[in-house]
Amino acid sequence: MSFFTGLFSNRAKLGVALVTLLLLFYLVVSAQRGWLLLTSPELTARFMGAAYLVLPVVGAWALIRELMFGARTEKMAAILAEEGRLPVDDLPRTPAGRIIREAADAEFPKYKAETEAAPEDWRSWFRLSCAYDAAGDRTRARRSMRQAGKLFAERAKAGS
Repeated sequence: MSFFTGLFSNRAKLGVALVTLLLLFYLVVSAQRGWLLLTSPELTARFMGAAYLVLPVVGAWALIRELMFGARTEKMAAILAEEGRLPVDDLPRTPAGRIIREAADAEFPKYKAETEAAPEDWRSWFRLSCAYDAAGDRTRARRSMRQAGKLFAERAKAGS
């Protein structure tokens, strides 16, 4: 029951659930259309059906990968919160609620130096990802979070 309580109390999780359901519906419809084309007597339709079946496979792979990324990120954040080592969100903001980029840029070197000093520590990569995100660099933030997740998974595997 706590999963559903958490789902409906967290707007981001609710959004993920809705998008996931819509994507699953799309994947089922795509697979069904692909199967119909694949069973057609025309050769061209069969090729189109085979190509159409690739979309649900790629979509399912991407969906699973992103859900696993989100779950791992949430788990790492919970561990850091428990340890009291999450970056403090005290940067100044605009009236619209956006972080002032100059303030985020001023804080960034601290997290970059921490990661350079301990490149094998998933915690430093997680905090660097947060710094990139605050500075508005979503691509590097995601790349850093993936590195944190990779190191986290390696550590978990080595520990078991």
